[in-house]
Order: sequence, then C-alpha cells, then structure tokens
Amino acid sequence: MYNLAIYIYLLGVAVASLFNEKVRKMWRGERDAFRVLREQVDPEAKYVWFHAASLGEFEQGRPLMEQLRREHPEYKILLTFFSPSGYEVRKNYEGADIICYLPLDTITNARRFLRTVRPVMAFFIKYEFWYNYLHILKHRNIPVYSVSSIFRPDQVFFKWYGRQYRRVLNCFTHFYVQNEVSKELLGKIGITAVTVAGDTRFDRVQQIKEQAKQLPVVESFIAPPSSPEGDTNVLQQSNEAPSGDEGGASPLVFVAGSSWPPDEEIFIRYFKEHPEWKLIIAPHVIGEDHLQQIEKMLEGRKVVRYTKAEKSLSSLLSPLSSFDILIIDCFGLLSSIYNYADVTYVGGGFGVSIHNTVEAAVWGVPVIFGPNNQKFQEAQELKACGGGIEIKGYEDFARQMDEFIKNPDEMKSRGKIADEYVRSKTGATPKILSDVKF
Repeated sequence: MYNLAIYIYLLGVAVASLFNEKVRKMWRGERDAFRVLREQVDPEAKYVWFHAASLGEFEQGRPLMEQLRREHPEYKILLTFFSPSGYEVRKNYEGADIICYLPLDTITNARRFLRTVRPVMAFFIKYEFWYNYLHILKHRNIPVYSVSSIFRPDQVFFKWYGRQYRRVLNCFTHFYVQNEVSKELLGKIGITAVTVAGDTRFDRVQQIKEQAKQLPVVESFIAPPSSPEGDTNVLQQSNEAPSGDEGGASPLVFVAGSSWPPDEEIFIRYFKEHPEWKLIIAPHVIGEDHLQQIEKMLEGRKVVRYTKAEKSLSSLLSPLSSFDILIIDCFGLLSSIYNYADVTYVGGGFGVSIHNTVEAAVWGVPVIFGPNNQKFQEAQELKACGGGIEIKGYEDFARQMDEFIKNPDEMKSRGKIADEYVRSKTGATPKILSDVKF
C-alpha cells in the first residue's frame, strides 16, 4: 500500500508541477539529484548523511553538522532536502559537502541513492520516516539516528491501524527524542533504544544569537526621533520606555515575525491607534501583492520598506527615525531583528501552525502567538512558564499590550523568563554526538 501511495503521489506531483512553481522546483530538483550525486560524490570519501524535510528541520540539524565537521573532519557531509523552502534557501550552505533534493521514496530510487552515496551513517531530523530508504539502510547495516524527534499519541504509529507502518521505527538504530512523553510512547510499542536528549533547535538559536548581525537600518529606525545623528550613526538599543522628553530614550519596539494576513489584521489594528510604539513587520510571504496589502492596511502611518531604506539611508526625504513602521521585504534578517524588540509576535497561529517561537525568546523578550500551537512543545512550555502568551483574537492581544504599557515591569519579567527558559534547554547537540559511535 505504501509503495502504491508513493507512485500515486509521484503522479500528482508531476501534474501539479505544470501549474505550481514551488512544486515544479521540487519535481525538477528530485529528478536532478542523481546527476548532482554522480558528479560530486567522492568514491573514496566516507559520507555522513543528514536529511531535513525543510528549513526548520535544517536549523535543527545544523548544530550537529557543524560540531561533527569540527570534531570529525575525516567525514564528508551530504545534506538532502524534501521541500524547496529548505533547499532553495540553503543550497549554498558551506557546512555540507553535497546538497541536493532527496529523490522520492520509491524502492528503485532508494537503492540507487544509497548505492551512489554509500553513507557510513544517517541522521533523519524530527519527522522523517521514509519507509524504503530506512528499510534498505537497515538491510545494509548502516546506523540511522532520529534526532530532535517528538511523538504524540495521535500519530499513526500508535493507532491500531498503524501497525504495519510502525515497522519503519524498527529501522532506526537510536532515537534522540525531545521529551519523556515521546520515550514512553515508543516504549509502549517495543522501541527501547531511546534517549531524551532535548531539541537541538535551542543550540541553534543560541548560536544565532552569538553570531547576530548589527543592522544599521533598524538601529536608525528605532532611534529617538530627536536624535540629530540617529539616521547616520549606529545607535545602542535601549529597553527603557519612552520618557516623553524631547531627547528621551528609544521608543518601545514591537517585532512581528513570520506573519500572515490573519496575524497582521490583529496587530496592525492595534498599532494604528498606538503611535508611541515602533512596529517592525517581517511577513512570512514576501511578495509584492502581500507587501502592498500590508501598506494599504497601514494608510495614515509613515511606512518604509527595509530594502529602500538600506539603499538610501542617507538620502531619504525624511529621517528614518521619523517613520512609524518598517517592513522587512527580504530574507535572512529576522533572527537578528528580534534583538531590537521589547515585545515579539510569532505568526502562523491563526493558520496551519505557529513558526519558530524560540528564535524570538532567545533574546529575552515576551513572545505572543496565536492559538494553533498545541503541537509545539516549546510553545506549550513558554506559555506554562510565562515567557510566551497565547492570544485567541484582537481583544486578547489589545488587553495584553495595554497591560505591558501600564506595567513595563511585567514586560521585562516575562522577557527574563523567556531567556531563562531557552538557556535551560540548550545542550542537546553535544549529548547526541558524544553518544553516537564514530
């Protein structure tokens, strides 16, 4: 049944690629993968294979790849992706020797792929359970590790009708899971090679924090409007609330990351009525239609796009600090932009699911997000400790923001809790790599 489903899926992808650019990239990339491998695989090298579905899983695997490269330079690294949203962003990542799409999980593809690469071990990040690849890896006695994986009772492996598919779990040499619940669930179906190691994503966000970029455009934008040099000099960020004096401290800054239209309708409505805040929006979809939609919602406020400000920082008609809203219309900056926030909002919680809350929390600021967060352990834990705040709509959001304005100590306290939470969760990467036999 699984192989039949794969071939039906393959047909569907082929048809969809005629109409959808993202699917077309994936379709072409998967077909091109064997050419990439044929040209780049060194037959004398020993490859460690990392597979990440998309960008989020790549970020979880990245600390492992980078520590492995430092400690075991005798190995080369092959990195594969399933989704274009991972491959297209990280296809030039310097931490891997070969990067390509993973050919779809047919028996023929899996055999050909493994015969070409001959990996000495494989790491599958989080939710990757490709039936044919895993069974052939096991047949060839190649160690396979599942890292940062997390399991829930509603997954197919733990249902009565999932017995056949759960056999794929027996193909793993060891599971390095995020929590005790996952370990207990696996134990109930006879999987005992399990270690609770935590989530390597926390190691990654700590890494990102240490390597964060200075962003003169953002620093000029959040500078006190009365600062005569605020739009040409790099200024120090201050978390003090505006004093109301002409030469006062930096204004309060709200950063909305990975936002979607339902998120934007909530926080834009609030900030149109609260000009004392600076608003930075980094939408998840950076397309001209969406950017214009955001700008239309902000009519009446002074709005500037990041790329325009970056190109003409010294020649804008108005000082950059006089603008109310900065729209981030490029990729790769969000993790550093959170550094400038007093309060953050992580989007997606009014759609399929929230995005990366830890990326914001690492900066020691409160993190607000929508209700669709149940499948994310870090969001649940942030809510429980007080560093994260769930909202169900505009009224919740406005109530919380009003409270922060009235009581800035609460804002700082919640931020400190978020920082302590992230610090307490780091360390999964060395735990895993010290346990794996090289």
